[in-house]
Parts: sequence; C-alpha cells; structure tokens
Amino acid sequence: MTILYSKMKNDITNREDLYLIVSEFYKKLLVNKELKRFFEKFNDKDILEEHLNTLVDFWDNILFYSGTYNKNAMQPHVNLHQKKPFSKHHFEIWLDLFNQSIDNHFTGDNVHALKTRALSIATIMRIKTINS
Repeated sequence: MTILYSKMKNDITNREDLYLIVSEFYKKLLVNKELKRFFEKFNDKDILEEHLNTLVDFWDNILFYSGTYNKNAMQPHVNLHQKKPFSKHHFEIWLDLFNQSIDNHFTGDNVHALKTRALSIATIMRIKTINS
C-alpha cells in the first residue's frame, strides 16, 4: 500500500511568505509574452531584488498594517502607462498571475484578504491609467 502525503498549505503569516509570493509572481511576469515588456528593467537582478523588497514592504503594510511602506504606489504605474500603455487585458493577466503565485503556496483568511486587495488595487490602477 502506498500512502501519498500532500503538503498542507498554510496561511500567509509574515514577510518571508510575501517574498515567496512576489518573487514567484515576478518570475511569471518576466516570461509572460504579453506582460514582460512592462517589466524589462527587472531583468537586472539587483534592480529586481530591490523592487521585490519594496513590494514586500507594500504588501506587508497592506496585509499586516506594518507601516513599512509610505510611498506613492500609483505614480510609477501611471508613468509607465504613459510610455507603454496598459489594456484591461493586461490587468486581467497580472491579477491571474498574482493569484496563481499565492495559490501555489497558501490558503486561508490572509490569502483571501490579499487577493481582495490586489483586485481592488488593480481596478483602481486600471481606472486611473486606461480610463483617464
């Protein structure tokens, strides 16, 4: 008799969990044929690492109210949209890849909260960029 064990998924509980999510997410973005053109500067490992840490600060603040992020998250996206316009479809792919990166490792209340906030943020960004 063979017994198969599956790894139980836990909820997101700390910065290390958030780092795992954003690093996997960016691996997906950098090879996605429709999105990679928006993320070209992150092919530089040093720039990518700095950005991943900024993203961890952002999501840590969003999810755990840590106070680790106090920048304007919207403005760099507005600036990028002016150079390389986004479409609604780009936001849909972005959100799908983000959710996949979460679901690959985690389940729970914080997962739901993170996905809900990501949808809200993507919607606001879409409105402020492509609908403006």
